[in-house]
Amino acid sequence: MLDFALLTQVGNTSDAPSNCGVLSCNLVRQIKPSIPIDGVRWLSAGSRFDFEFNSELVEALFLEGVWLLDFRRNEVVNYVFVLGHVSLVHKNSSRCTEKMPRIRNRPTQFLQNLRSGLEGTRSRLIGAHGSPCASLAASPSADTKKCYHDEAWEKSDDNVERPATPWVRTVQSGIELLRNPKYNKGMAFSKTERDRHYLHGLLPPAYMNQDLQVLRVMSNLREFTSDLMKYNHLIALQERNERLFYRVLVEHIDELLPIVYTPTVGLVCQQYGLLFRRPRGLFISSRDRGRVMELLKNWPERRVRVIVVTDGERILGLGDLGVQGMGIPVGKLTLYTAIGGLHPSECLPVTLDVGTNNKSLLEHPFYPGLRQPRVVGEEYDELVDEFMEACKARYGSRVLIQFEDFANHNAFRLLFQYRGTHLVFNDDIQGTAAVALAGLIAALPLTGGKLSDHTFLFNGAGEAGTGIAEMVALYISKEAKITIPEARKKIWMVDSKGLVVTSRMDSLQSHKIPFVKDYPAHYSLLDCVKEIRPTALIGVSGKAGSFTKEICEAMTEYNQRPIIFPLSNPTSKSECTAEQAYTWTQGKCIFASGSPFSPVEVNGQWHHPGQGNNAYIFPGFGLGCIVAGTTRIRDEMFLAAAETLAGSVTDEDRLKGLVYPPLWKVRSVSAQIAKAVATKAYEHGVATNLPKPANLLEVAEQRMWTPQYRRYR
Repeated sequence: MLDFALLTQVGNTSDAPSNCGVLSCNLVRQIKPSIPIDGVRWLSAGSRFDFEFNSELVEALFLEGVWLLDFRRNEVVNYVFVLGHVSLVHKNSSRCTEKMPRIRNRPTQFLQNLRSGLEGTRSRLIGAHGSPCASLAASPSADTKKCYHDEAWEKSDDNVERPATPWVRTVQSGIELLRNPKYNKGMAFSKTERDRHYLHGLLPPAYMNQDLQVLRVMSNLREFTSDLMKYNHLIALQERNERLFYRVLVEHIDELLPIVYTPTVGLVCQQYGLLFRRPRGLFISSRDRGRVMELLKNWPERRVRVIVVTDGERILGLGDLGVQGMGIPVGKLTLYTAIGGLHPSECLPVTLDVGTNNKSLLEHPFYPGLRQPRVVGEEYDELVDEFMEACKARYGSRVLIQFEDFANHNAFRLLFQYRGTHLVFNDDIQGTAAVALAGLIAALPLTGGKLSDHTFLFNGAGEAGTGIAEMVALYISKEAKITIPEARKKIWMVDSKGLVVTSRMDSLQSHKIPFVKDYPAHYSLLDCVKEIRPTALIGVSGKAGSFTKEICEAMTEYNQRPIIFPLSNPTSKSECTAEQAYTWTQGKCIFASGSPFSPVEVNGQWHHPGQGNNAYIFPGFGLGCIVAGTTRIRDEMFLAAAETLAGSVTDEDRLKGLVYPPLWKVRSVSAQIAKAVATKAYEHGVATNLPKPANLLEVAEQRMWTPQYRRYR
């Protein structure tokens, strides 16, 4: 490739010549001056590539407003623009391309001499004119031309700061390679790699392979006593060595999942304004309406396959956190990589900042979002619609968009609005439902009978509660071969105002109406338990302590093995703890929670509480959509994911009290879920990767990225 680049920046369209062209490697094409390239209009040199670039020519170009932009290593530059004065533009494209090989094949010594000559001329001219802009100031078009300097800031004679262009080299070697988290290997660079990439002296002389690095990271991590400090340590590792971060996470997922996701991520979101260091996602505010596509183009990765988006209005059980909810998409996509095997470049976290109604955040000096009440109505819908269409246009119809932590009044309607036109799902509604259903199915060998034999009482009738209820009803309808309305008769809902019954029809939200019962009103959860006598009690209310001792004892009175699932997150919002549930039921309950709890000993027997974490489902689900090239999502795909997850629970796991597989198996379970989801996609005709592979599991496993170090040439 060429070893130098000259440019002229044109301030107005009228300044650009009509025969302006662009030369990129072997491609020569003429463009209109009104078409910008990367936001800048360039003038290109054409036929005089083999011209002697002596100091007189460079000085003449310099005085005409041509500025030496960059020197690049010829072996790594992907696109090189040779840019110069208009007089060098040649109309004969074929002659230009003919000369390109001759330029690229010039001896290295010639290129070195050329570089030295240009650098010397550049230094002399800067010294003679005071600054690269001095000659431009005297020209008639100086006010329309911007000058770029290699210093971050330059002060003029009147002590006014002038802006500079922040650009970096494309050659990754030396200290730049060590500072690039995508390629940095720390002390794992071999001697040969250190020789070839100018790393000697920048690292200690010892060699440390990745296995030893993982051990060192975990040794350091276990010294911290605070989960938040552990989180900060891991994020710092991710920002300097991406592959090592994911290797640590993959190999210690059972220990680190509570750190990178719930419950620690809830605390991170609450303190996001204070903890913010580097942006790890895309922030789109209500002020960006009309230019969302432009913002998507600012994201450096083009191969995006999964987008997790939130508006921050209902973060876990913590309420409206505004833009600070970005911690949730970042955490989710970290698990897409660690568990689902997606490459980090395929993941895009997004927060739609439409303001917040949290007064304490609006008054906080470190709040990083818009300081305004939430945008609602038409303005909100227009922003979401523009975002959805821009994602589809930018990344294609097969990009998976996951809605996360939207409030009830938006979550259901947005899901129903876009599920027919986009590849979209809501993890709070559908992902949580699949995980909960898997736990219920896995508990059947312990309770006996079928799922249709059970009676379910939900404490909480929001998006999570009704999502689980609908998924359970769908499963029961297929198991018992009855209609979904008939299956819903087995499901009872309690919200903040009591039992969901017909006497409250006028005030009920639409998503609760399918579960209305013609029954007398009851207002306390204990009364509802005593009246309905459910076999399964599921908590999704976000109200800590709502499963009291009396309620748990009543569940034990009516059932030999009651199912008690307090699924609210984070831990501080859980309806009860594992210790409380096991103690109050004398160890008889089948327990699973949304957040992790330690094993509990009751009457000399140890019980290991399962964690109904969505991480069991959504990474494998997303992988399955990618394997099949899915364009739409069907509910049967979530049923298949739930059944696969339940099927991975062994009798040995159940003896310990688990209704979910151990977390250290979650990556292999995700591959099985991906196979099941892809199979359903082909069955329902929404898969586009044709023909269907003979072995979908093998395809899924091969598709999963592994964070091993690569050997550099």
